[in-house]
Amino acid sequence: MTNVTYDVPAISCGHCVHTIQMEVGDLAGVASVTASNETKKVEINFDSPATEDQIIALMKEINYPPAGK
Repeated sequence: MTNVTYDVPAISCGHCVHTIQMEVGDLAGVASVTASNETKKVEINFDSPATEDQIIALMKEINYPPAGK
């Protein structure tokens, strides 16, 4: 199991948190997604077939790109 944490400056409300958790959580291999409006961080636990590149691409697609990615 791989655990990654991203800074996501675009998180501004509960809707943002919900969208990230639902969209990223739907990827095959993603075990859990925890997003926080207060810290603007997203923690993701995943395993194959999900990849970090897939997760980052999806977050960019839904307009919540990780900082520096």
